[in-house]
Amino acid sequence: MTFNRRIFLGSAAVTAGLLAAPMVRAQGKPRVVVVGGGAGGATAARYIAKDSQGAIDVTLVEPTRTYYTCFFSNLYLGGFRDMQSLGHSYGTLAAEYGINVVHDWAVGVDRDAKTVTLAGGSSLPYDRLILSPGIDFVDGAVEGWDLSSQNAMPHAYKGGSQTELLMAQIMAMPQGGTYAMVAPPNPYRCPPGPYERISMVAHTLKEVNPTAKILIADPKEKFSKQGLFEEGWNDHYAGMIERIGPDFGGADVVVDPAAMTLSIDGDVNNVDVCNVIPAMKAGRIAEIAGITEGNWAHVNAVDMSSKMDENIHVLGDAAAQGDMPKSGFSANSQAKVCANAVRGALTGSTVFPARFANTCWSLIDTENGVKVGATYEATEEKIAKVDGFISETGESDDLRAATYQESVGWYDGIVADMFG
Repeated sequence: MTFNRRIFLGSAAVTAGLLAAPMVRAQGKPRVVVVGGGAGGATAARYIAKDSQGAIDVTLVEPTRTYYTCFFSNLYLGGFRDMQSLGHSYGTLAAEYGINVVHDWAVGVDRDAKTVTLAGGSSLPYDRLILSPGIDFVDGAVEGWDLSSQNAMPHAYKGGSQTELLMAQIMAMPQGGTYAMVAPPNPYRCPPGPYERISMVAHTLKEVNPTAKILIADPKEKFSKQGLFEEGWNDHYAGMIERIGPDFGGADVVVDPAAMTLSIDGDVNNVDVCNVIPAMKAGRIAEIAGITEGNWAHVNAVDMSSKMDENIHVLGDAAAQGDMPKSGFSANSQAKVCANAVRGALTGSTVFPARFANTCWSLIDTENGVKVGATYEATEEKIAKVDGFISETGESDDLRAATYQESVGWYDGIVADMFG
């Protein structure tokens, strides 16, 4: 396709549909379009609408009517939450905050005309565009696997149906069968996530299939909270979990979804469930908008604006911003900084210095919670870590239980902050 005037569209068919499509345009107010209704996008939309008190026209574009959080979805696999508890609607954002919620796919961005094209054919004008599309997967990252294989070998790294599919496969495993995971390389969404998942799958298998085995093929030499997870696996799931790192071939992996095999450094393993979590990149719309370099969209720390276009901001997992991990907490924190900066730019309101925080909780076994976190500040170069903390090995049962309850409170708080 030939690109003219920096017009970036998903396909020629969309371009043809656009020619006959009306432009949706609000009159009189500055306009913010937010693409992606997760921890970054929903939070940014809510704060801009709430704090501007109607002075800014806010449109939120999100294809799903019910948003299932990826964070805490591992607890569904462990039997600690049901799927319904992870699902949230956008009704309050529309009814109480006046946000125009559009359930459609954003498929094009014209940075000169400042418009977003939707799959349905309409076009949304913006003064500022906020992209929070989450992650997509790098083609060919795991040999033998692509998106057409996700039903046979689910990634379950986007909340909802993939998580339910993985749970169904786990429950259908034969006694003494093997659950395999292909872990992702850095950087990726939720650094402790794959290993919390191993803990939760082990918890379920210990109850329903105690002779089952878990095999992890991992391309990384080390991983987040490694000492805490390994201590927990030894204490609660001894003999069940085997991790093969890069020193023993964990970076040389081939899968065969039809045969249900996982080959590690040429050694073929027959498996019953294979959870493939490939290498990740920014959600597709960031690439379509022409603001990615490599796999991610690079941003200025002070306001999360793109380094390629000051009128576009990128939040959460899609952003290359420095020291913060890709997590729901991070996206929510970045969204508040971005919302304050955008509101200031469009209305002249006070803009406060950027401050960021993150905590990632993980559940290892019943009420056995651990955490890692940090605070951050904006520098000219990046979001820079100021200080941090992490749970310690050997903590008391009471402290681990309190950490788990803290995480439950955080979940309730962040979804209220996102959806109102």
